[in-house]
Amino acid sequence: MKKNILILLASSLLFTACGSSLSLDPTRLIQSGIYAAQALTLSEAEVQNYVHQYVTQLDAQSVVLSESSPYTQRLRRLTQGLDGVNEDALNFKVYKQDEVNAFACADGSVRVYTGIMDTMSDNELLGVLGHEIGHVALKHTYRQMRSAMLTSAAFEGIASASSTAALLTDSQLGAIGQSMLSAQFSKKQETEADDYGYNFLCEAGKNPWAMAMAFEKLQSLEGGSTQSGPVSNLFSTHPDTATRISRMTQRAVQDGYQRPSN
Repeated sequence: MKKNILILLASSLLFTACGSSLSLDPTRLIQSGIYAAQALTLSEAEVQNYVHQYVTQLDAQSVVLSESSPYTQRLRRLTQGLDGVNEDALNFKVYKQDEVNAFACADGSVRVYTGIMDTMSDNELLGVLGHEIGHVALKHTYRQMRSAMLTSAAFEGIASASSTAALLTDSQLGAIGQSMLSAQFSKKQETEADDYGYNFLCEAGKNPWAMAMAFEKLQSLEGGSTQSGPVSNLFSTHPDTATRISRMTQRAVQDGYQRPSN
């Protein structure tokens, strides 16, 4: 009964949004409503499976640096022990790309671009990683993926009549994944990820000053280029940087940590 209500609601939304078009196929709209309802009821395991499919696709399309690369060796050194702190298994890879960016996905995949590694010191990079891992641990990325799948169902007419979500084509998976990566977290979620990242680094035996230092570096890079350019994507989901620097600095000082030299 609940599923039927969700299907009707999703279908109604689709008809309302597109009601002025005479060329739409009502059957396709109803099918996309079915898929939208399924997206709402996807389990976390199912969402993680789709995320894993997308990350696998993204890895295949990107230049992933080998274990012998100095970039990968540096990342391995920095993240040693981090995968044992969080309950989710974390896997780290480096993409050869100039963009100042890094991201973490619901399946525990963390991808770091050479652009941000060239720009940041070890401590600054650790701060970014702690924050991004926070989004995974707090299930923000899971909710983001589910939302992206629902949006994709509404706009692309993906359909399934089975009891579980259909297998997605490469193009559908890519569109959903890009929607997920470009989506913005709420201010509350960002603050929660900051606090998680701080605690995460403490538990891993790292200096949590890294959080404040990471935001300081991002702020120094901001200089007129936050709306376009290499730091735009990272900054688009990290507003109010000055406040974050202040919060993380206060915590580190109150907890008696000494600020690293770099």
